[in-house]
Amino acid sequence: MPYPFSTPIEAEIPIIFGEWWNLPVEGIETEMNKYGNGPNSSDAYTINGLPGSLYPCSIRDTFVQTVERGKTYMLRIINAALNDELFFAIANHTLTVVEIDASYTKPFTTEAIMITPGQTSTVLFTANQVKHDSTGLFVMAARPYLTTVFPFDNTTTIGFFKYKGTLAENMALPEPYKVRLPYHLPRMEDHAFAISFSNQLRSLGTPKYPCSVPKRIDKRVVITISLNLQDCPVNQTCKGYNGKRFAASMNNQSFIRPLTSILDWHYRQYSSTQYSYDFPQKPPHVFDYTGVDPMTHNLNPNFGTKLFAVEYGTMLEIVLQDTSFLNLENHPIHIHGHNFFIVGTGFGNYDAEKDTGSYNLVDPPERNTVAVPMGGWAAVRINADNPGVWFMHCHLEEHTSWGLAAGFIVKNGAKPYQKLLPPPNDLPAC
Repeated sequence: MPYPFSTPIEAEIPIIFGEWWNLPVEGIETEMNKYGNGPNSSDAYTINGLPGSLYPCSIRDTFVQTVERGKTYMLRIINAALNDELFFAIANHTLTVVEIDASYTKPFTTEAIMITPGQTSTVLFTANQVKHDSTGLFVMAARPYLTTVFPFDNTTTIGFFKYKGTLAENMALPEPYKVRLPYHLPRMEDHAFAISFSNQLRSLGTPKYPCSVPKRIDKRVVITISLNLQDCPVNQTCKGYNGKRFAASMNNQSFIRPLTSILDWHYRQYSSTQYSYDFPQKPPHVFDYTGVDPMTHNLNPNFGTKLFAVEYGTMLEIVLQDTSFLNLENHPIHIHGHNFFIVGTGFGNYDAEKDTGSYNLVDPPERNTVAVPMGGWAAVRINADNPGVWFMHCHLEEHTSWGLAAGFIVKNGAKPYQKLLPPPNDLPAC
């Protein structure tokens, strides 16, 4: 799709956030799965694979980008970190958001952004602030958005934009104690900024770039998102909490990833005791989802590979409801195979009679990953027009590993182009 804005762009610059562990990541995951605890926090965040000079002995491992005065640049930002939402800002510069998850937005200017794992954002920034620093060197920084009680990496990764033709071209990077972070980089617990930023996102909604949000729905599925505890199996040692294992669930169903292909099972209509189509499409128990005591009312989840299926072309609404089991938390929920429209968000318990009246059905943001507010809910609408088996999961990797996921199936339609293609003859068996 052609770029729809008139601003001339000098260049595109990738900004990819990641996490770094000093120990082998495979070993950390193996221990987490063995003992049912959480993973070790990462030792650093990275920008384009480099941790930045605030970490020990890493001045040379710092991303530096040269820009020209007066030119506008397009930053293609991806959060590839495993377990943390991040804030990002550039000292003395504002950012103009123009795209999220490969869908254009109404442009708006902001001093910082919040981006969850799995999300992408495209922002514009103009190199027009050399008057604020005669050296022409400006810090970019990313730090976590904190909504968890679990151990987390509370460090900050930085890089630099260096103005061409200024002192910065020939000077060494400043020592860590001389680095001043952008004053407008949100603090880690800045929930108000995270919500305000998300609320500013809107689809273009123009005749050339229409917003095709479903105005009516055929089906509504309500899914609670919970962190849980699981009794420790006999003769095992568990390190999650109070001698138990950590688990996670959707509608109290903790997803077990099978050893065989769900897509193959679905396509060939095999019989199997591993899979079933009976994923609960509403919470099995109705309660004060965001107000229960996080420990005394914690439910032991059910475990299995349950899926829910819809007919091709179903106009589907999925309401994702956070719960206070173990911890209220912001959960980035990703649905494979489809974009969706975030038609509403709120705090507390979702109430269909009350909350549907505040939906945005004109220009809601179009995404493939939604940040469900801590202690709140998000409603997304999908045109289920991509047949197949799709994974729906939390993009915090530790939560997905604990089972915060489900399988979502779109059945074949009536016409040939609405059906799954057959696998190639030489496709190796799983």
